[in-house]
Amino acid sequence: MSDWVEPLGMRILIRKDESRQTTKGGIVLPDKAEIPNITGRVVEISVQIERDDDFPIKKYDKVLFNPSEAIPVDFEPDNVLFVVPIEDVVAVFRRGDAKTDEVRSAEEQEYEDPDDWDE
Repeated sequence: MSDWVEPLGMRILIRKDESRQTTKGGIVLPDKAEIPNITGRVVEISVQIERDDDFPIKKYDKVLFNPSEAIPVDFEPDNVLFVVPIEDVVAVFRRGDAKTDEVRSAEEQEYEDPDDWDE
């Protein structure tokens, strides 16, 4: 028997990406640096959001979210999970061909090597 977390209402479950202690420019951040938005992967979506066409968020999408109202879930020992209100998700990362506006699914992006993005 396995356990899982199912968000209710207008909420999603996000696994937060690892914190970076150094910015891309090489600036070292202190441990308690205030970062207003963080990224993560969608783990579960409430049924209410799944049925609402106004929220094009799918499982495994990478998102940018404001953690101020996020509720931490101590469910897995090595992972940080958050139940996040949908209004705190500020962006969904997408990849596609600008000429055709074709957007690849999150599953396709997840298994792609980011080093190949410079093509």
